[in-house]
Amino acid sequence: MRSCAKFQTSHSHFAQLRTKVGSFAQPFFVLLHKISGIMAEKKKLYIETYGCQMNFSDSEIVASVLSESHETTTDIKEADLIFLNTCSIRDNAEDRIRRRLVQIGFMKRRRKHLKVGVLGCMAERLKEKLLQEVAAVDLVVGPDAYRNLPQLLKEVGTGQQAIDVILSEEETYADIAPVRYDTNGVSAFISIMRGCENFCSYCVVPYTRGKERSRDPKTIVAEAENLFQNGYHEVTLLGQNVNSYHWNENEETVDFPKLLEKVALVNPLLRVRFATSHPKDLSDDLLIVISKYDNLCKSIHLPIQSGSNNMLSKMNRKYTREWYLERVAAIKKYLPQASFSTDIIAGFCAETEEDHQETMSLMELVKYDFAYMYKYSERPNTAAEKRFPDDVPEETKARRLQEIIDLQSKHCLSQNKKDVGKTFEVLVEGFSKRSKEHLYGRTSQNKVVVFPKGEVKIGEYVTLFVEGYTRGTLIGNQI
Repeated sequence: MRSCAKFQTSHSHFAQLRTKVGSFAQPFFVLLHKISGIMAEKKKLYIETYGCQMNFSDSEIVASVLSESHETTTDIKEADLIFLNTCSIRDNAEDRIRRRLVQIGFMKRRRKHLKVGVLGCMAERLKEKLLQEVAAVDLVVGPDAYRNLPQLLKEVGTGQQAIDVILSEEETYADIAPVRYDTNGVSAFISIMRGCENFCSYCVVPYTRGKERSRDPKTIVAEAENLFQNGYHEVTLLGQNVNSYHWNENEETVDFPKLLEKVALVNPLLRVRFATSHPKDLSDDLLIVISKYDNLCKSIHLPIQSGSNNMLSKMNRKYTREWYLERVAAIKKYLPQASFSTDIIAGFCAETEEDHQETMSLMELVKYDFAYMYKYSERPNTAAEKRFPDDVPEETKARRLQEIIDLQSKHCLSQNKKDVGKTFEVLVEGFSKRSKEHLYGRTSQNKVVVFPKGEVKIGEYVTLFVEGYTRGTLIGNQI
């Protein structure tokens, strides 16, 4: 911290300066010495975040909870405390985190003062096993226990291991202002609710995140207002299922459409996105609200998971293929300019070739602009693990996934081709990865556009004419 370094350098001149200004300055120097000591004692916190957007939001809460004792750093080599905020949604996510902990273990052998913690869903799922099986880990903390981190770190400081994985039915962290430590200064996440009660048969989230509970809408609107006042021009409202948002106060019921409208009214220059919608709860009321406000982004993430009713029933998704396509039709009716994205699982339990082809045919009907696509990964203690054998061979899963990826790649190209010749208002987020002479931003439809920077600054809105495209990017020029 540069300011701290300057402060400490001047510290040696206190006595000489005191002689010059006289004894009346002594109280000032006592205070200055105390401040200097506090600043010098502040340790460095490095957080590595895996998985969903909710985890990134939680990492900002952790940084806030520890802000009095730790300042965040982007350099792991200078860290006194390393946290891995983890994901348990798939086997390969946990395997990646375990490999990372082995690497950090080597660092810890060379730096004896270094402390290491595992946060989030993997911490909640494995609990004491992490402390027993991974030598590098000093503390394990579930997603509802972050307020207790200062006390847990005191325990770790005495040479003990510490753990807190108790799930709460009330915790929303509504009163904690997140530290936006790893951000472009343009867009930010706002967590509006926690937990999940959908109990999809393949999913661990209800067990690692607990019951659904919503934040007071006043705190959400206040956070959006504060972000806009501090230069942010886009917020994304987060929840495992935002459509389940529900708040009652003084006989007023605020559901998700009403909340979305409240945030939209903060300022017309503040763009608002949300993730994730569950198809069973996507209402016409929500679509009507989105259509009313230009700053409510016209991109809908609507996870299908499978196009087969047989698979959807086994997954406990609580909707059918027909219901899903009716919701797609409603979106196109109210939001004809909207883009679509989705999640797809290949090779779920007992998936037949016919089931797989039904997923492919649904993709052809919707033509998603973007998709997250995965092989099924059996998770311990889920309903699927208990009730259904994971009986689709790995080579079959891999082949089906590749067919899904190939089809989606074709759709990405065709959907982006449709945007050539159109103009879009783009919020500029940063420099292109390939050239500092180009900037990039996203449209309301959540599509990335790269364009020559000219006189445009990051954080501004710019109108672009789309001249070209790739599978993942539009290529534009300023009008």
